[in-house]
Amino acid sequence: MLDTRALGRQPGSSREEHVTAPAPENFGIEMIGAPAGAPIELDLRLEAVLEGVLVTGTATLPLQGECARCLDPIASTFEADFQELFVYPDTRSGGNADDDELRLEDDLIDLEPVLRDAVVLALPLSPLCRDDCPGLCPECGARLADAGPEHHHDVADPRWAALQGLAGDMPASPTGGSGSPGSRGTTDRREGKQEG
Repeated sequence: MLDTRALGRQPGSSREEHVTAPAPENFGIEMIGAPAGAPIELDLRLEAVLEGVLVTGTATLPLQGECARCLDPIASTFEADFQELFVYPDTRSGGNADDDELRLEDDLIDLEPVLRDAVVLALPLSPLCRDDCPGLCPECGARLADAGPEHHHDVADPRWAALQGLAGDMPASPTGGSGSPGSRGTTDRREGKQEG
């Protein structure tokens, strides 16, 4: 919670603050997020306006997760900008505020929902350890960045798998005749008949 009493209600007054707050539980998405309790650095500007307090800020926080392609751990720093108006509850706009509008409660501001929206919605759904991460081999699961470009598997098309066993059972081709397809015997040129 952020106290706004020192700001006052005079429109146009403002102040800057630098705040460090611990990251709440589940502050991220499935593949990446801020560890619970990690420090979130907040650079804030609070401005008193007619309807309430306009909060503009930048959040800087550590992220931990895993690469969506190779599953290696990722650790980085993330920065998100946000701006939100918190309305006074005793003003006309505050009294008629929608459920999705944020209100000041006893001159205190709860920044967690604003930070969650600003950070979590900006996180990549498929984080990568590097932009050109080749991922894992679909056959053996080896990390392709370590295996190198010569890594491959001789895998037959599964649609032809039933025919693989037949290759060893095939008889050798006959040695007689021309061997050309379509010739089933010899032709006797004297009689113009085809034999056998």
